[in-house]
Amino acid sequence: MNSMAKRLPSVASRCLFRSTTRSNSSKSSKLVNVEMKKNIMMISINRPEVRNCVNHATATQLLAAFEEFNSNRNALVAVLYGKGGCFSAGFDLTAFSDEKAAMTKLKRVGEGPGPMGPSRLLLEKPMIAAVEGYAVAGGLELSLLADMRVADEKAIFGVFCRRFGVPLIDGGTIRLPKLIGLSRALDLILTGRPVLAQEALQFGLVNRVVPEGQAIPAAVELATWLTKFPQECMRKDRLSAYNAMYDAKSMEDALRFEFDHGVNVVHSEAIPGARQFAFQKKGRGGSFE
Repeated sequence: MNSMAKRLPSVASRCLFRSTTRSNSSKSSKLVNVEMKKNIMMISINRPEVRNCVNHATATQLLAAFEEFNSNRNALVAVLYGKGGCFSAGFDLTAFSDEKAAMTKLKRVGEGPGPMGPSRLLLEKPMIAAVEGYAVAGGLELSLLADMRVADEKAIFGVFCRRFGVPLIDGGTIRLPKLIGLSRALDLILTGRPVLAQEALQFGLVNRVVPEGQAIPAAVELATWLTKFPQECMRKDRLSAYNAMYDAKSMEDALRFEFDHGVNVVHSEAIPGARQFAFQKKGRGGSFE
């Protein structure tokens, strides 16, 4: 392991765990901010003084924010990020210091949300994670909930909770192998080692690497691009891809789902789109204008 990786644990300890000193902002009801930028819902974790660790109250607000995203017809794409230059250092493990309180808040699947909040929620529309700084432990799991991840060149991913016996129970062991393959996923899961942005790009863990401090504007630019497409068709194709990856029992099952859901948009979007191409000459020569 290189010298940079050797130095990371001491830095990450400050990131994965928060101090017992609470600032006023951590007591605020605005642990999660929601802002609309035209048709893009910006969702931010607002605990920068603790590297955006997620406690129970923050998880509750995160879940509410994504439920609002699902139900808001004007919100076409969501962008998730962390305030203060850190995506999220995971679950706030000081909440686990009280065993009784911790266990009462852990809900089985089907009985309540995951510890990080929206990790068991089926998002109906695209979401992009804009990653700056650390996306580790539960923060990594939150980033995996996104359809795409845009990371700045200094971003760091990892299962840092490996060092302290904290399991991945927000979908990390399911989504990570699906995204990057079992071998690479086990490398991260078993070792807990830090993965820098360029390696994450090579793995397929992130989709774009941008200059330091540019992850959020780059994610907004990508989200804006998605808002320009016919939305119903894009959502049906997205849903079919997820079904094929997670739920379909066979190729035939996946093909049936794809057709049954996709055929519904032929009249509403495909035929009007084909007419624009044929008669208005839109999109000729591969143009997206």
